[in-house]
Amino acid sequence: MENQDPAVVDAIKASGESTLEKAIAKAKIKFDQFVNISLNIAVTGKTGAGKSSFVNAFRGLKDEDDGAAPTGPIQTTMEPIMYEHPKMPNVKIWDLPGIGSPNFKAKTYLKDVKFNTYDFFIILTSERFMEHDIMLAKEIKKLKKSFYFVRSKIDNDIKSEKMKKGFDEQKVLSIIREDCQKNLKELGDPKVFLISSRDLEKYDFESLQNILEDELPELKKDALLQAWPVCSAACLEKKIRMFKRMTWAASFASAGVAVIPVPGLSAACDLGIVVLFLIRCYYAFDLDERSLTRLSEKVNKPHLKDLAKSKFVTAIREKALSRFQVSTALATIATAEFFLSLIPGVGSAAAAGISFATTQYLLTEGVNDLANTARVIRKEAGFAFVH
Repeated sequence: MENQDPAVVDAIKASGESTLEKAIAKAKIKFDQFVNISLNIAVTGKTGAGKSSFVNAFRGLKDEDDGAAPTGPIQTTMEPIMYEHPKMPNVKIWDLPGIGSPNFKAKTYLKDVKFNTYDFFIILTSERFMEHDIMLAKEIKKLKKSFYFVRSKIDNDIKSEKMKKGFDEQKVLSIIREDCQKNLKELGDPKVFLISSRDLEKYDFESLQNILEDELPELKKDALLQAWPVCSAACLEKKIRMFKRMTWAASFASAGVAVIPVPGLSAACDLGIVVLFLIRCYYAFDLDERSLTRLSEKVNKPHLKDLAKSKFVTAIREKALSRFQVSTALATIATAEFFLSLIPGVGSAAAAGISFATTQYLLTEGVNDLANTARVIRKEAGFAFVH
């Protein structure tokens, strides 16, 4: 290892392996899993509880947006419907029919909705949890899968309680939480997450994310974090750390040089992987135009979109395809050359023949550039950052 480029040595250490060959083999597997590992989330509960709105909020969509799950005061979900995450297609969220509806009786519900499809269940209600919810949780537990109780439409409760004398928001939230838990006491002491699909930055949406991260396997955890909406400064920082941690794998996977163990790893470099990694980062940080438009409207600051003008944001936005796709077709020659032109000393070098060190430098610079842009935007939007 002593004769190798310092950047290579550092990347081998980051991989946790002892040799270049082992690090490269591991990197290819890790990168493929990072991009393609599937995650299937089931959202179920009583008809009218707000399942479809939750599905839309998780996917970064408003209820009225094209491709959003249909919502309404009557039952709109008559069978399990899969919604692909618009930015991370390997993540899928399923809007399941309401428990106890005419076509889906509680006793046969899990079989009817194809239980084995899902990694975990969100059991959601807008009022109290009922017998059907408890029965479902018991059946899920028997089959050794995870479930999480979510109380939705908290913003409606807060709005109505505000009109009362002596209003105390924290007291109201505590009363709602205790009432939900009281109805679930036969299940032990399950946590109940209070959320508003209209305002993910408030209440327990981030706490739900933290619990899911703690309990999911590592690969599923990375998939979840990539797709999860940026609901706080802490959430954004987690995403940044994750992408920084993965730069070694993207670098080795891009170099593709298992048969060329030479100092510097100068070889034909697959810039498709580099561009795919950075575009995935761009979407995970909610730097795409739809996410920024939604944020700017929410905080009434139209100028937020104008802050997304860094060199890598510009490269992605102007050169990449308009809709995210997990495909190396995303890495057009124009995009690759644009990225390379951002590196001092490389200029408009051809995609082939750049060194491993250059590849890693490009990835590190890209992640830092996108991260700093996202931080500036979120800070301007009113998110507090603690470093």
